[in-house]
Amino acid sequence: MIDLSPTGKGRVYVLTVLGTLMCMLLAFVLDGYSLERGRWALGERWVNNLIIPALVAPPFFFFLLSKLRELSLAHRELLTVASTDSLTDCLNRRAFSSLVDGYLSRFDEVREPGNGALLILDVDRFKTVNDRFGHESGDDALRLIAQVIRSSVRDLDLVARIGGEEFGVFLPGLDLHQSMAIAERIRTAVQAAEFRPAGERHELSLSIGGVTFMPPATFSQLYRSADRRLYAAKHAGRNRVEIGALGALAEQDVRLV
Repeated sequence: MIDLSPTGKGRVYVLTVLGTLMCMLLAFVLDGYSLERGRWALGERWVNNLIIPALVAPPFFFFLLSKLRELSLAHRELLTVASTDSLTDCLNRRAFSSLVDGYLSRFDEVREPGNGALLILDVDRFKTVNDRFGHESGDDALRLIAQVIRSSVRDLDLVARIGGEEFGVFLPGLDLHQSMAIAERIRTAVQAAEFRPAGERHELSLSIGGVTFMPPATFSQLYRSADRRLYAAKHAGRNRVEIGALGALAEQDVRLV
C-alpha cells in the first residue's frame, strides 16, 4: 500500500506524477484555445505540450514535495521530543495530563458513559539504587521498569514518566477489578525483572496507588486521589497496590499485597 501521509515517500511520487499530468493538461488548454475563434483545437506542435512539462515539471514537483516531506518529518520529531521523556521513551507529564484530560472532556461534552483508571507508580527505595550502584545504574533501572510497564498493559493504554522515579498509567474503559489486575501484573513483573547492576541481581519493587472513575472528572482530581492511595501503599509497607473509586471511602478500596 502506498503511503500517502505527509511523511510518506509515496505521497511525493504520486503528487509529482499528478502535478506533471496537470501541467501537461494546462499546456494543451493554453496552446490550443483560440480567443479569436472562441474554441479549442489541437495545435500543430502539440507534442511539445507533452515533452516540455515532462522535462520541467517532475524535478520541480519532486524537489518541492521532498522539502515539504522533510518539514513534516521534522515537525513530527519535534512533537515527539516535546511529548516524550528522553530517558524512558514514555510520555512526559505534560503530554500525559493533556491526553488524559482530552479523554475525560470528550465523554463529558457528549454526555456519554465512560470509565477507566489512573495508576501512579513509585519505585521503592530508589535512592538506595543510586547510592549503592551509581546514577547510571539508576537510569538503567528506570528504563527497565518503563519497559516492563509498557509490556504489561494494552496498546491503547498510556504510560508516562511523571517525574523522578514516579510513573503514571492511564487505563481507559476498565473497571475497578480489571484495573486492579493490571496493577498487580505490573507490580509482580517489576519484582521479577532481572536487574543486575555490577553483576549481581538487585530486586526492584513498586508501590502503586490507583483510582477508577466515571466522568465528569479531571486529571488533577484523579491524580490527587491516586497519589493519596500511593502514599497509603508506601505507609503500609511498600511493594503493594491500593486502588479505589474516585470519591469512595477508604474502606471500599481494593488492596493487594
